[in-house]
Order: sequence, then structure tokens, then C-alpha cells
Amino acid sequence: MNENENCYVLALKLTSGIGDVLAKQLISYCGSAAAIFSEKKGALLKIPNIGDKTIKALISSSYLKEAERIIQNCEKHQVAVVPYFHADFPVRLKSVNDAPLLIYTKGKTNFPNSKTIGIVGTRKATNYGKHMTDKIVEELVAHDAVVISGLAYGIDIAAHRAALKQGLPTVAVLAGGLDKIYPSVHKKSALEMLDSEGGWISEYPPGTKPEAHNFPSRNRIIAGVAEALIVVEAADKGGALITANIAYSYNREVFAVPGDLDNKFSKGCNGLIRAQKANIYTSLKDLEYLLGWEKGETKPSKQIVDLSAYGESERKIMVVLEEFKSGLHLDELSWKTQISVNEAVSHLLTLEFDGLIKSLPGKRYVRI
Repeated sequence: MNENENCYVLALKLTSGIGDVLAKQLISYCGSAAAIFSEKKGALLKIPNIGDKTIKALISSSYLKEAERIIQNCEKHQVAVVPYFHADFPVRLKSVNDAPLLIYTKGKTNFPNSKTIGIVGTRKATNYGKHMTDKIVEELVAHDAVVISGLAYGIDIAAHRAALKQGLPTVAVLAGGLDKIYPSVHKKSALEMLDSEGGWISEYPPGTKPEAHNFPSRNRIIAGVAEALIVVEAADKGGALITANIAYSYNREVFAVPGDLDNKFSKGCNGLIRAQKANIYTSLKDLEYLLGWEKGETKPSKQIVDLSAYGESERKIMVVLEEFKSGLHLDELSWKTQISVNEAVSHLLTLEFDGLIKSLPGKRYVRI
């Protein structure tokens, strides 16, 4: 992908009335972000959910100018602009329906072949919570796992610092621009992440302040990037529970560390377990069992499927679904294979009849 296309993707992100899901749909239909801005009005009107108001916004040159300004500012601060379909976009985050159209990153943030664990909790961590965080991260060393968290006070920063101490990569997901670390007292630890094969992620361009409404969006990225999420301590309300509920909706394995019934910062964890939205976490064995982790595991050989009898389009679909194990939405599949939605539906039906793929609710497909 060239930098010019990045500019058009960012302009699409900025366009009034176009969210991430609709933006991906537009790119799927038109082939690229640049093509959207040069497409004829009549062709755009044929795309679902596109009306005159949206088209009027698309032809505004102000969004492209603003995108160019943001990209220049990113270069100044050595921040990478990573669109959804770029190879550096975190592979697990791609699998969720509401994944951002693009993210801003520093350091290493995509670990496609590694085990990634999100660890979150209250900002008012107790000694018990900090101890458990240290213990969890220490046990994760056996699997060379990557630790994901939000750099906040309490459990988040304890998880990052424990990972740095144990020599594990750790990634911070921020609710503001990457040009200014928040909270500033954690800047030293954040810089250490960049020197330890880790990195930073934000959905927001440099110069964006970490406003309160940005944090729920930040939490969905933590949940999306991680293979599983562990809540160490949480009150009955707060960001950690929001992250847990999002992870649960993404079909991630969620774990909660049980705590003292009289401690208000155990209520959230105990409540998740009681509502069966989280598995109880007592040791690494709980994680290993539910995620199928084994140290030095020998994976069974994969069954080889002969695709020689299928056409090029069907082979493309199978290759893409092999990459995205948790499945893809029809629009995303069309986009990644560059096969029109109507044509893709026909090929998907053939592959499903042959027992090679499975359709899921919400127009999602997964390879069997």
C-alpha cells in the first residue's frame, strides 16, 4: 500500500457520516479508498447505506487536506499510520466487526504468531491485585506471551512493568495521540516498551487529548488485539468491566481473578464469574486448558484439502479464510479477495455445500 492510499483511507475516516464499518464496505465495493473519491455519483448511490448527504461529504476537498496535515504530523512524531488491510495491522483485531479503519502505532504492535494476553483492572489496585498481576505475568514467560493493557494507573501499569521485568513484549493501547503519553508519570515505562520489542497503539492521531469518551473505544482495541483477557481486580462499574464485556462479545476467553467478598474491588471479578461471562482464574493451568496451550506443544498435522478442482476465486476465498481463523464478514471477505459481493456469495455457497466452510450469523464465514 502506498502513502497516497493511506491519505485517502484517512480522509475516508474523517468524512462526516461514515463510520468504520461503512468505510470498509465502500472500499470493498470500489476496490480502494482512492477509487471512492473518484467514483461517479450514480455508482456510489447503488452501494447500500449511501445517500446524497454522504456523497456530498465525500466530494469535499477539506477531508483530504486534513488527512494530509495529519500524516505530516505523524511523520514529525515518528508515528505510523496503519490501515485495516495493511500487513502491520494487528491480525487478531482484524477479526472483529467493529475494528477501526486505521490505527496509529509506534514500535512493534502486530504479533500474528504469538500468544497475546490482555490484562486489565482497577486503577486503585490493592497489594493483592498487584501481587496477582506479577504472578500471572511471571507464569506467562513459559509461553513467551505478549502482554496487552492500557497504561492506566493500577493493574494496567503493573501488568506492563511486570512484562518488562520478565522480558516479555508488552503493548499499550492509548486513548489519546501517541505524541503525548498519558498519564505522563508512565512515560518512562512506555519508552521501555519500545526498547523491548513492544509498542503503542491508538485510534487517535497525534495531538488528540485523552478525553473520557475515548476510553470505551480504547477498551475495544485491547479486547480485539488480545487472544484472551484477564481481569485482575475491578469494582462493580468501570473500564475493566467494559473491556471484559467487549471481549466476551468478541468470543474471546475472559478470565477473572476471584477476590475477597468484602472488598469492593473484587465485586466486578466475582460478578463476571457469577454471570458466567468470565472463567475463574486460579493459575496458568486455567488459561492453558481453555486456550489449548501447551509448552513445546506438537500440533497435529493439518488435513490437506485439494483445491485443484476449484476456480481461482474459490481458492482465493479459502486462502483468506485460512488466514483469519475466527472468520470474516462477507464485505471484508469481498474486500480482501477483490471479488464482488454477489460473486463471492455464489462461491461461498459452493464451498459450504462441499463442507469446506461454514456460514455464521451476521453474514460471517469461517473455514472448517
